Amino acid sequence: MSLINDYDVRNIGNLELFARQVVEGFIIGLHKSPFHGFSVEFAEHRIYNPGETTKNIDWKVFARTNKMFTKRYEEETNLRCQIVIDVSSSMYFPEPKKASPNHLNKLRFSALSAAALMNLLMRQRDAFGLSTFDSEIKQHTRAKSSTTHYRLLLSHLDKVLATPKHNQTTDATQALHQIAESIHRRSLVIIFSDMFDDKEGSEKLFEALQHLKYNKHEVILFHVVDKAKEIDFEFEDRPYLFVDMETGEKVRLQSNQVKDYYVEQMTKFKEDLKMKCLQYKIDFVEADINKDFKQVLMPYLVKRGKLY
Repeated sequence: MSLINDYDVRNIGNLELFARQVVEGFIIGLHKSPFHGFSVEFAEHRIYNPGETTKNIDWKVFARTNKMFTKRYEEETNLRCQIVIDVSSSMYFPEPKKASPNHLNKLRFSALSAAALMNLLMRQRDAFGLSTFDSEIKQHTRAKSSTTHYRLLLSHLDKVLATPKHNQTTDATQALHQIAESIHRRSLVIIFSDMFDDKEGSEKLFEALQHLKYNKHEVILFHVVDKAKEIDFEFEDRPYLFVDMETGEKVRLQSNQVKDYYVEQMTKFKEDLKMKCLQYKIDFVEADINKDFKQVLMPYLVKRGKLY
């Protein structure tokens, strides 16, 4: 079953509604699965520790339970998370044959995944921020945990999705270096990107990822792909006009003439990514836009369980 059919397609245009639908379905499934041991409790209180100020004690809860709990506020969040999304033109693949607000490309998948993660983070009273980049940083917000902040970030994602840009190149290397310098407190950095950087080689790109690790951040890299088309090259055996979405360069060829070579090169590229991530202790996750959001939410939950 395709990802689109797993959820109400009418809700995809509403990021907040769709994110809530995805997270609630995920939690229900989690409780029914072998992973039910994972903590998905969204408590608004924590146990009162003797010696702390009593001004934040919830006396109504004390009256019911005879136990002291204090209300939790934004600055008491357990985790700080910075979600980073590549918004360059290659992320708009695949393009629809006809205009459709619910067409799923790599960028929309990333935005929906980010919205679901932020919903989950907010429920757990964790702080989250958003960064977007192409050839430069487009948006960077510091981490907060309020509902108002959540809706503000969703509005940023809506604007990105509403204004697709062609021939917009990528400079992930520079962007990730800037983001590493701008996050001043230890955080979990979650990156959504196809990692197609047209300006720097892979070594330079991984120096930028290593910069995040050097600054004591934990990193999850979601390698966002349309696996059938971009990795397995599943095209009919007929002539196609292939267009580079970032440069506009065009080439016409018969798909079977290049399939074996293409698949070999893409497999090598992906394996290199995985090995480098393993070397730098970065969590690498292939995120196929044709699959559901569990492939994003579960790795996050596993990572959070290791950190906290």
